[in-house]
Amino acid sequence: MANVAAPFMEIVAQDGDDITASRRELFRETMRQRLTRWVLGVAYACQPKRAGDVPLLLWHATADMARGGTREPGEATLHARPEGFAGVARDVSPARVLAAARKGYFPWSHCGPLKWWTRDSRMVVDPAQYRLSKDARRIMRKGTYRVTFDEAFDEVIKACAAPRKGRAAGLTWITPKIMQLYAALHDQGIAHSFEVWDAEGELVGGGYGIAVGRIFYTESQFSRASNTSKIGFGYLNHHLAKWGFVLNDGKDFTPTLKDMGFALIPRAEFEAVLAQNARAETSAPVGKWHVEDDPGAAK
Repeated sequence: MANVAAPFMEIVAQDGDDITASRRELFRETMRQRLTRWVLGVAYACQPKRAGDVPLLLWHATADMARGGTREPGEATLHARPEGFAGVARDVSPARVLAAARKGYFPWSHCGPLKWWTRDSRMVVDPAQYRLSKDARRIMRKGTYRVTFDEAFDEVIKACAAPRKGRAAGLTWITPKIMQLYAALHDQGIAHSFEVWDAEGELVGGGYGIAVGRIFYTESQFSRASNTSKIGFGYLNHHLAKWGFVLNDGKDFTPTLKDMGFALIPRAEFEAVLAQNARAETSAPVGKWHVEDDPGAAK
């Protein structure tokens, strides 16, 4: 047990990485919030369609922690069940998140230490083929909202973690550790956000993701007013297409993504695209992104 406990404690202790005081306060999670997240995370894993994989996840995760965890996920660490599980993230850092993303892997966990995952199929769209809903188009024509890039990344990722319609309050994979990792990637010009502001200057929608060569990984979105995240996402995909990105990856199937033109492709096909494009250059600005076109260009 000692051999398992030591790496487990070291992996969990990574949540104490240094961040700025303002970010520490913004990303802070109370003990009650953490306990709620753990309880709901366990309940999520024990739902009938997932419960059968729980013993396998515990077995593989424990064995992996006994070996010291997984620094870099890949085919050698990947398990068929649970689908896409590729090890417990050890020494996870912004650089390791980026290296994993170049191979199609990402850190994710509702509770416990971060774990590396991929998917047998990926939900993707060519940004040039992204379809904006009629409601969102109508709102954009009114000029009700203003869209920006990279002006409020920390606030956006915090909002993405907050309770929302259709999700149990307190259930989120965007933990303080995830916020820290992606905020650091934002500082490096790799992670980017889009923000939607109302007439009073309030943040009412947005989302964030990471740019890896010509691939953009959309991590999460939020909306505090009808269609605002879709409007911002429309601006994002318009600019991704303009700058030469070939795929926007949404990871998992959802009806909303399907309606916007996303489609499932096999992991092998996705990884083949990655191999050709994960280190390719685009015409996107280096560092902070800016909206280059007026609202009419994204309609």
